[in-house]
Order: sequence, then C-alpha cells, then structure tokens
Amino acid sequence: MNKPPDPNNIEQSTPNNQHPTATNQLPEYTLAQLALRNGQDRDEIWVGYNGLIYDVTRSRLWRRGNHYEHWAGQDLTKELQKDAPHTEHVFDKFHAIGRLKTLTSSASQR
Repeated sequence: MNKPPDPNNIEQSTPNNQHPTATNQLPEYTLAQLALRNGQDRDEIWVGYNGLIYDVTRSRLWRRGNHYEHWAGQDLTKELQKDAPHTEHVFDKFHAIGRLKTLTSSASQR
C-alpha cells in the first residue's frame, strides 16, 4: 500500500512526475493565501509556478523569503519564464503542496 506524500519531505518527487489527477487532488490556495507564506508573515515559504504551489521552506536559497530578485509568496510563472537561468525542472526537488486558485477555477465550481 502506498503512503501519501509527506509535505515536509522535499526529496519526494513532485506532481510534475505524477498522473494529472494527482495534482487535481491537491488543495487550492488563493493568491492572498500564497502571499502570507512569504517567509516573513509566517514561517512557511511557498512559491507558485505553472498553477502549482511549492513549499521551498527547507531550501537554503529561499531562507530569507527571496531568491535573488524573486520573492516568495507569489506566483513566479511569468518572472521565471522570462529571466530564470535554469529550467522549470528546478521545482522537481520540491514538493507541490497545492494548486493556485484562479478566477477560472473558482468560477467553474459554482
């Protein structure tokens, strides 16, 4: 029997490598909820990328709530697609803990 993923273990594979239905089962968070996880307002350090939210709390590169000019607690999709020196596979080492709630997803649940 498979154990559910441990949200505190960043060594586990992310939903990027799993079947799409697995990501649909993750909880949704709004941009306001994500913004609180910036490493300053709360201890959690989360970032959004391509609709998923990753917990980067244990990364020494995000320890202060920022990584170079990128700040935690926000959706970094456009920023990283524009000027990141690495590919999106940098998120493979982090655990996706949720999905970013969009206007489209909240409207479809009505």
